[in-house]
Amino acid sequence: MDRIKHIVPVDRKYADLAQARWDSVAKPLRSFGLLEDMWNRIAAVQRTDTPNIFNRAVVVMCADNGVVAEGVTQSDNTVTSVCAREIASGRSNINVLADVYRAEVVAVDIGIARDIQCKGLLNRKVAFGSNNIAAGPAMTVAQAEEAIRTGMDIVRDLSNNGMKLIVTGEMGIGNTTPTAALSSVLLGLPPDVVTGRGAGLSTEGLERKIAVVKRAIKVNAPYTGNAVELLSKLGSYEIAGMIGLYLGGAVYGVTIVIDGVISAVAAAVAAMIAPDSVDYMLAGHVSAEPAGRGLIGKLGLHAVIDGGLKLGEGTGGILLLPLLDGAAAIYYNSHRFDVSGIERYVELK
Repeated sequence: MDRIKHIVPVDRKYADLAQARWDSVAKPLRSFGLLEDMWNRIAAVQRTDTPNIFNRAVVVMCADNGVVAEGVTQSDNTVTSVCAREIASGRSNINVLADVYRAEVVAVDIGIARDIQCKGLLNRKVAFGSNNIAAGPAMTVAQAEEAIRTGMDIVRDLSNNGMKLIVTGEMGIGNTTPTAALSSVLLGLPPDVVTGRGAGLSTEGLERKIAVVKRAIKVNAPYTGNAVELLSKLGSYEIAGMIGLYLGGAVYGVTIVIDGVISAVAAAVAAMIAPDSVDYMLAGHVSAEPAGRGLIGKLGLHAVIDGGLKLGEGTGGILLLPLLDGAAAIYYNSHRFDVSGIERYVELK
């Protein structure tokens, strides 16, 4: 965790240089909207006005959640290991999209409740699943820190191999329950406001899930303001691993894309640990889960995709890539005022 002290704000000089280049493109000023802003953020992270995102990956953190014992999901936790194997083998939803958008997929066992022998699955298991947050802490503080370090190490290794952008993803049956508990505390909202149906609970199931979230917050009180302690009480290993991805992005100069609500709550905790880490984040989309919009807003970020997505695995976050590729195409290849004979737009007050 000592690496966190090396996190500093990005140099906005490079964002300004990138904006100046945008303004030289023969188009109305700022007319590519949020995509210009996102491209400028990437430029600031890479410390150049000629950034590239050709090398990119999706890191999918896979883990089990003890709270499944409370009946908060449609399926049991055996599905986590099955889906992790499918992702590692290249057959899942995220793999299909990654093939289209030219991204590497890295599947990580950071806390699956059983051992899996599968080629392509990175074994970084901290424990065999989290504890039931409705009965006590999800993990120890030491385990939470180990999971965070694991995420940071993965960013370090990918960065050493030339990776410039990482999309966060997760797979863990039951993980919208710790997400709701964390969101309730972080946003200061009651559990019934931030808790959603997850993978498709009935109304009765949703009511049971809200009751479990309320009990988890009560059992694990008080909240002292320490982010890692909060994570250890109400979190999960896949959330902790994604926190490490965000912090690692800030340490190693890699842009990290937020996926859905689970990824967003990890980003919010990372921002508590190191506020400057937000400079290295992009919001991929706004999740359909109730807390999604509030978490992105808490980070001060804006997403260009608001499509009611909640599939997970990084599938919403990766959809940002073709939009960024489009932005890059205009940024580098479109006609410019100085050669086209078109009068340059000026900023009117």
